[in-house]
Amino acid sequence: MKNYSSLKKLNSECVECTSCNLSKTRKNVVVGKGNESAQVLIIGEGPGEQEDITGLPFVGRAGKMLDTALSSVDIDPLEDCYITNIVKCRPPNNRKPSAAESEACMPWLNEQVNLLKPKIIILAGSTAVQSFLGINEPISKIRGQWIEKDNIKYMPIFHPSYLLRNPSKNKGKPKWLTWQDLKKVKKELNSI
Repeated sequence: MKNYSSLKKLNSECVECTSCNLSKTRKNVVVGKGNESAQVLIIGEGPGEQEDITGLPFVGRAGKMLDTALSSVDIDPLEDCYITNIVKCRPPNNRKPSAAESEACMPWLNEQVNLLKPKIIILAGSTAVQSFLGINEPISKIRGQWIEKDNIKYMPIFHPSYLLRNPSKNKGKPKWLTWQDLKKVKKELNSI
């Protein structure tokens, strides 16, 4: 893949991608949204139905959950963050992307990281952690722990869709743990 001079140029070519079978069933390529100068990049798994319709990441129920979680620690989802996914096209029936699909999109994601130059990357869910960092630990074991690589700090968190399925806010539950993880991100963001 060539190096791009801007996200706009990358996006214009990414929407034409046919590197995997997901291109045959998509409505839209979902490249990303948010502040291109943000210090925080959020990487999820892949677009769902609403994202495929709108062409924007995290706009469905999981997106609203993510916005609420970020806002609860005073991180503005659109001003303080840029949001994208491992795969840019919706897997049928919202299934987990295959390794081949993730691999096909990885050059796009790597180039997004090169252009955005984030200081912090939030990896939402085990698919993001496995695909981007190659760590195959359960998300429950590595969430909330900073991982440093190439001068970037990574924070694995539970995927917002998991939080929708586990709604309790009680101490020790996934929502509470995610809130703790995002407070760590806010503290780190304040120190940059």
